[in-house]
Amino acid sequence: MFTSINKITQYGLLSCALTALPASAETSAQATPMQHKGHQAQLAPGGLTEAGTDMFATLQEVIARLNADPDTDWSKVDLEALRQHLRDMFEFSYNVDVLSRQPMEKGVKILVKATNPRADKALARVLKAHPMMLKMETGWTMQSRRQKDGYEITVTTSKPSEVDKIRGLGYIGLLAYGSHHQAHHWAMATGRNPHQAMHQQ
Repeated sequence: MFTSINKITQYGLLSCALTALPASAETSAQATPMQHKGHQAQLAPGGLTEAGTDMFATLQEVIARLNADPDTDWSKVDLEALRQHLRDMFEFSYNVDVLSRQPMEKGVKILVKATNPRADKALARVLKAHPMMLKMETGWTMQSRRQKDGYEITVTTSKPSEVDKIRGLGYIGLLAYGSHHQAHHWAMATGRNPHQAMHQQ
């Protein structure tokens, strides 16, 4: 297997604007938004600005920021790792059915089932990695248990004022919650350990 795939299997990380960027890249990218738009309009008759699918647009954004940073180490760039991760995000966002969502003490219990083998693997990876990030950002406890027809996911909080919020977010809201996704994407693209990058912010 390629190194990229191994990294994704290992990290299984998580939805895309990038927030944890090198200072020079961020400054460069933010300094000339109108210039960039004008350049796009020149290249695309009719003034089109969208690159295509969301995955393609995310990758194009990453490339633009890598290009904008003179300190980019291209020998470490790994866009394939990010592509595989974005494929996982697509699968667990679109190809997972929510079978039930039930209130429980201090939180919610959700039963989900993947609709194809790739989605099942993607779901397994995200349920392994996301609980730690959710705990770090919110203090909430996410647990999952494999069942015959899918997974039982529980999320609880020690703060009574947040119980309704957790229940309202539901399956996809709880997976999408937080600001760590963009930092992880940038770490993957630049060949770094996404967990390490998160702790270094």
